[in-house]
Amino acid sequence: MIEEISIRNLGVIGEAILPLGPGFTALTGETGAGKTMVVTALGLLLGDRSDGSVLRQDGGSAVVEGHWQIEPDGAVAERVRDAGGDVDGGELILGRSVSQDGRSRAVVGGRAAPVGVLNEIGQQLVVVHGQSDQVRLRSATAQREALDRFAGQTLSGLLADYQSTYRRWQSNQGELDVLVAERDRRMLEAEELRIAMAEIEEADPKPGEDAELAERAEILTNLEDLRLAAGQAHELLSSESLDEPRDVIGLLDTARRQLERVSSHDPALEPIVEAIANASFVMADVSSQVSSYLGGLDTDGGRELEAVNERRAVLGSLIRKYGPTLDDTIDYLESGSTRLLELDHDADRIESLAAEVAAGRELVVDLAARLSDVRREAAVRLSERVTAELGALAMQNARLVVEVTDREDYGLTGKDTVSILLAPHQGAEPRALGRGASGGELSRVMLAIEVVIAGSDPVPTFIFDEVDAGVGGASAIEVGRRLARLSRTAQVIVVTHLAQVAAFSTNHLRVVKDSDGAVTASSVQQLHGEERIAEMARLLSGLPDSESGLAHARELLDTARALDS
Repeated sequence: MIEEISIRNLGVIGEAILPLGPGFTALTGETGAGKTMVVTALGLLLGDRSDGSVLRQDGGSAVVEGHWQIEPDGAVAERVRDAGGDVDGGELILGRSVSQDGRSRAVVGGRAAPVGVLNEIGQQLVVVHGQSDQVRLRSATAQREALDRFAGQTLSGLLADYQSTYRRWQSNQGELDVLVAERDRRMLEAEELRIAMAEIEEADPKPGEDAELAERAEILTNLEDLRLAAGQAHELLSSESLDEPRDVIGLLDTARRQLERVSSHDPALEPIVEAIANASFVMADVSSQVSSYLGGLDTDGGRELEAVNERRAVLGSLIRKYGPTLDDTIDYLESGSTRLLELDHDADRIESLAAEVAAGRELVVDLAARLSDVRREAAVRLSERVTAELGALAMQNARLVVEVTDREDYGLTGKDTVSILLAPHQGAEPRALGRGASGGELSRVMLAIEVVIAGSDPVPTFIFDEVDAGVGGASAIEVGRRLARLSRTAQVIVVTHLAQVAAFSTNHLRVVKDSDGAVTASSVQQLHGEERIAEMARLLSGLPDSESGLAHARELLDTARALDS
């Protein structure tokens, strides 16, 4: 339950603290005093969309903080801890701030959290009803949700199984539809891949082969120039002529001998002679390398060049088709083989999926039928109980009918369409709520439904924002009585303008404006004794000091206590 809410800079509320607690809290006050802002503040705490327009014009950010008492080991506490928050001895603190530009920040259990976490937690803590919910109650979705809540765990477990099966069935059906629709295209893709794989495998390219062939082609194209240059270099390094040698090795040998002849006269010549000898050895080795290179050029360059160019043409064709490089072409062979294997399994996958889809549909049909059975049985009980509640809410001859009919197709919630119909008086045909009920009647229908559902789907807190609009007299007393009854099993917070409703509350709060139209911390008053009687008189007659109004207020409070005992 909510123990306390503090509000700052929201609408007309500059600052306010609302003590709530268990039982039935009535929130009253003059028009424009900010009662609805309390519901707006609660909505922010429960993850509603933020809007900078609700902030006070002369204030900073709006800040709302709520203190809850929850089960320390319950589902809500577990979700709070998952979000990084803390639940201290069952006390949970939720906070929300909204800046002037509409941006907001949420705090859950002392830690910043996404606003969505507030929404998740709020759905388990509070049910909010306002006049706008009367409109929502007319929708088929809201009516189905109300019936499902009434059906309780018997239906919720079955619905979870159905939804899991339905999603799997739809996923398989979607994949099957794609495979069947694209079968021809995928068959063509597979055939093209087979041709490509065969072409690449036949060519059997090797990594770097195109670069090696380009280098070899360059050599073969310039073979004669290379042969002539190598021959001339070999002659200059080591001539085989018997005439006076003029090659490098011969000249080095002559120079060495000349210096050796006189080296005994000067020791400084010895390292020079050694260096020339070493140079002679090096030149001899270089001459040998040039000779080997020249020997390697002794080939039929024309025929080899033709073969090289033919191979390069084959590789070039592969690169143009499957490149942009030879390495990419080789990689394509591996990826294409994997893709081809996948495509070749299409027939098997289609057959397997078709079997899964057929089996999934059978299970969906079976579970949907079981859902329908549970809903129809629950619909009868809900109709009877709400009709009995309406009788106690001064709609003695009204009759509520909950119908469950089949749709043509299956959906995420089954195959049922749920319709809540109302026959407002005896002999009238049941009609859709939007066509067969006034605003006041809709308020009582909604309250009756919540009172009945609360027995099977308990929610810790109910908040009603002027759902008693259009109700008066004896009907208003019965509305208050039913709210009091609901508060025996849940916390009930009601924003009301009716004394007949507020009379049944166990905690009465009044919101008043200061002379400047603002609501400050001292403007939310918890009423007791004569203060409460005066507020009740004001609600009844608009005259808080009228003797007759005060007498009527006392009588009404006594009546409420007697009826609620």
